Amino acid sequence: MKRNMYTRITIVLFIIGLMIAVQYNTIQKPAERDTRDIWAIREELAQEKQRHSALLAEIRSLHEVVDRYEQSEKVNQQAALNETLNRLKLQAGLTEVIGPGVVLRVEPAPELIEMGYEIKEISPDLLTQLLNTLFKNNATNVSIDGNRVVQTTAIRDINGKTTVNSIPLSSPSFEIFVGTSDYKAAQKMYNSLQASTFIDSFYLDNFNLVIEEPIEQLQIPAFDQPLTNDYLAEVKKRRLIYVATIFRFGIWTCPWLVNKYTNPLYV
Repeated sequence: MKRNMYTRITIVLFIIGLMIAVQYNTIQKPAERDTRDIWAIREELAQEKQRHSALLAEIRSLHEVVDRYEQSEKVNQQAALNETLNRLKLQAGLTEVIGPGVVLRVEPAPELIEMGYEIKEISPDLLTQLLNTLFKNNATNVSIDGNRVVQTTAIRDINGKTTVNSIPLSSPSFEIFVGTSDYKAAQKMYNSLQASTFIDSFYLDNFNLVIEEPIEQLQIPAFDQPLTNDYLAEVKKRRLIYVATIFRFGIWTCPWLVNKYTNPLYV
């Protein structure tokens, strides 16, 4: 009898101790709360909506490609292939582009020239940061001192010379051509760069970053060096048909995925 009573008391005390331990652990490690204000959440929501819109635009573009190939089977397949080839060359930077944009000029600080100081090369890190800022402001095409910036472009220091695509910059004073999708985007980029504190980074390195007014006809040269295909290989016909089938299946299923996750925060 006493043994049963001791057993029950032991079980009750064990349960009470377990509850106290859980409560103590909860008090010591409270759940993390989102302390952002409404404007920070709205900004993140706007960014996710832009991603959502970009995905929809890409899906629409791929649908158009599939439709052109299906129609080309009856009309002219060669024309559709040439159109796709030209579009890929444009995206890769292998064709000259003429359109709206902004011209930037990097010049040595005037006081350095007047005082007779030695003019040094611009830092590759500073030039890379400028490129990141331009693409962050929706730049579509960029050339630095006549050298087109592509996916494989490297900006680095070689023997004390800052190079772009392994070509040294002509002089401490050079121009950067920045292309945009339309004139409105060029104006927006101009205003954003003028209000940015990034200009001070150039001043600290004894350079002046001059931002000219947007223009409607800016000529950006093509990439004139051979592209390396280290990771590309010829695909056999059967495998090519298999890949094309998977590609078309992906085109058909992408809208279903986007429609399933309509909330842009989950795209």
